[in-house]
Amino acid sequence: MTIEAIAIDIDGTLTHKDRSIDCRAVERIRTLHVPIILATGNVLCFARAAAKLIGTGGQIIAENGGVISLDYDGREYYDGDIEACERAFVALKEHFDLQKIDPDYRKTEIALRRNFDSAAAERIVDRGIELVDSGYAIHLKSRNVNKGTGLHRISDLMNIDIRNVAAIGDSGNDIQMVTAAGFGIAVGNAHPSLKSAADLVTDREYGAGVVEAIEYLVRNSMVEV
Repeated sequence: MTIEAIAIDIDGTLTHKDRSIDCRAVERIRTLHVPIILATGNVLCFARAAAKLIGTGGQIIAENGGVISLDYDGREYYDGDIEACERAFVALKEHFDLQKIDPDYRKTEIALRRNFDSAAAERIVDRGIELVDSGYAIHLKSRNVNKGTGLHRISDLMNIDIRNVAAIGDSGNDIQMVTAAGFGIAVGNAHPSLKSAADLVTDREYGAGVVEAIEYLVRNSMVEV
């Protein structure tokens, strides 16, 4: 297998536990000669800033697959029904004290603070909407949009066969991305469900796990350095 691109989650994967970036992982990424796709539940402007600081090319999956970008200043691609998410939010407000996160910047979903029972809320929203807990926020989003659909879309736009893409993550919202990729990796601190879905689980956690994953790909001649 030849890896032509690597998709990497940010929080909990490229970072330490306190969400500060792991510079060792950044240094290792910079040795690679394949595109690095940052995949996050966060907003596009955050991901673009992170991409600049890390030194990647600006290929981004943001808002859990709802927003795709191929470079820093180019066209943005959107998937998801934000109006349906807003209707669900209004319905949930009747039962829970909800607080939005970054509402001015989100285009395809609504992110909420993790201060309510998301399982109970899930039973209230329409079937086309789901609530996903990333560990940092609860995302109110279209059920048919996720990091896996985002990886399919950006792979097509980059003219890369998704079977030649590796993906690295830590959270339950990374499962679809890791299973959609040709080679899926879970870092050591990953959710058990993600570990079960991955082709490789690293011994090390967080950013150190990313370094270990890259070393595995290089050692097995799967990626160019």
